[in-house]
Amino acid sequence: MATAVLIAAVVGGGVLLLMRRLFPRQNAMKLLQYPADLMRGKTVIVTGANSGIGKALAGELLKLQARVIMACRDRKRAEEAARDIQEESGPGQGEVVIKELDLASLKSVRKFCQEIQEEERKIDVLVNNAGVYQCPYSKTEEGFEMQLGVNHLGHFLLTHLLLDLLKRSAPSRIVVVSSKLYNQSKLANLLFTLELAQRLEGTGVTVNALTPGIVRTGLGRHVHIPLLAKPLFSLASMLFFKTPLEGAQTPLYLACSPVVEGVSGKCFANCEEEELLAKATDGQAAKKLWDMSRKMVGLDDQ
Repeated sequence: MATAVLIAAVVGGGVLLLMRRLFPRQNAMKLLQYPADLMRGKTVIVTGANSGIGKALAGELLKLQARVIMACRDRKRAEEAARDIQEESGPGQGEVVIKELDLASLKSVRKFCQEIQEEERKIDVLVNNAGVYQCPYSKTEEGFEMQLGVNHLGHFLLTHLLLDLLKRSAPSRIVVVSSKLYNQSKLANLLFTLELAQRLEGTGVTVNALTPGIVRTGLGRHVHIPLLAKPLFSLASMLFFKTPLEGAQTPLYLACSPVVEGVSGKCFANCEEEELLAKATDGQAAKKLWDMSRKMVGLDDQ
């Protein structure tokens, strides 16, 4: 027993030291304040809106009187999340619409987009938020590796199929939630944003990416943490990680703020433009990824 306690202390201390080095304590992020009717008459699609950053963002948009389309794989969880944010938003809120969308199925993406085109007069903002991280190896319905399929290819097709509606709704915005972890799928998000911004020049549609930082969400549920270190890791996350609401501030800023009206092709962190590594700003790689992604999702067959 004493040995186990000693091991736990050593491992836990190491975890706390590592967390302090990687994520030095910062002041809580200041929450954005906008006029209560800023998004009145605006329709916003948020993928993965049933939990984490997506749910917090949907709640903030609802408070600003937006019409929020929660695009989620699990309808029951989406309905529960919708009730939560409606209760928290109070009177004078916007409208919530729940639509099923499984980004691991290109068939589901196409069905979702067809319904949106038939039912919605306009889309003012598309927030590509949903994602998976370090999940056990699995494949999407079409046979793609799950993280690449959900984080990049599903959103790639979704965005393309909604582009005409976004252009007709201009000025409109696309917001891409990425990560500084720069794994394959998140790097793809940044390169996609870079190439799409060039192709949208002059259309009135802007696209920007963001890195929300390390946020206490279920996204890291597949990350293996030694059993003895879990309590201290939980403590460390409470001390050093952002809350979902704090993590939602930058996507909210890109979706709503007049300050970024007309800004496109950039990446933001903590509501400020950030400088990316060279591999995330490689125009040739972005073009190559674009062409390859079109083939993978079947757009070149149309």
